Amino acid sequence: MSIIQHDGKFLMPQLAYGANELSPVISGETFEYHYGKHLQAYVNNLNAALPGSGFENSTLEDIVKKSDGGIFNNAGQVLNHTLYFQQFKAPSEGNAPTGKIAAAIDNAFGSFDKFKAEFEAKGVSLFGSGWVWLSADANGKLVITQNKNADNPVTANLRPLLTFDVWEHAYYIDYRNARAAHLKALWSIIDWKVIEERF
Repeated sequence: MSIIQHDGKFLMPQLAYGANELSPVISGETFEYHYGKHLQAYVNNLNAALPGSGFENSTLEDIVKKSDGGIFNNAGQVLNHTLYFQQFKAPSEGNAPTGKIAAAIDNAFGSFDKFKAEFEAKGVSLFGSGWVWLSADANGKLVITQNKNADNPVTANLRPLLTFDVWEHAYYIDYRNARAAHLKALWSIIDWKVIEERF
């Protein structure tokens, strides 16, 4: 994960693709609002809240694990969105995991297709705003969790690997209220090399 801090401030995460390269799964317009405005606001708000908070020299993960209130909300959303945006690449048909992460998914869920179905179902059924995550526990066992609002699996001592954002701002421009269609489309832009590195 590439969270850069400079002079006590968190910077926007660096990405390996341009604003229009995820289209049509995520349009350039959605990207500009989601990354350029929503995430930028979370970064700005977190940086503004840090002085005098006791978290000035903490890592982002430590802030999420130990804070509450506004600092937690903004730190959580910076962490969540960084993991989200850094897991993507240009769309490709038949996109699927390989290697150790593929074997772990098969072992935990029976097959990649069964995993996708369960992951999408958890994303669709999460009421309101939040995130659906694939994470690993301390023993490397894979689990799917639903996390509300700004929560992140690190608060439950899990290692987050993959996430779909189910806040409406993630998909409403492109998919309107069709959350399920958005989630199904995201598989074609997952960079499984990134997920395996996190694993």
